[in-house]
Amino acid sequence: MYKRRNEIERLFRRLKGFRRIFSRFNKLDVMFTVFIHFALIADVIRQC
Repeated sequence: MYKRRNEIERLFRRLKGFRRIFSRFNKLDVMFTVFIHFALIADVIRQC
C-alpha cells in the first residue's frame, strides 16, 4: 500500500511542474481536465 501511495505522491510532484494547470483553477472544469490530461500525456512521453 505504501508503494502505491508513493507513486501517487510522485505523480503530483511531477504535475506541479506544469504551472499552467494550477494557475488556471478558476476557469472551466472542462479546461482544467484537459490540462491535467495534457500534463499526464507529456509526462508519459518524457519518461520514454
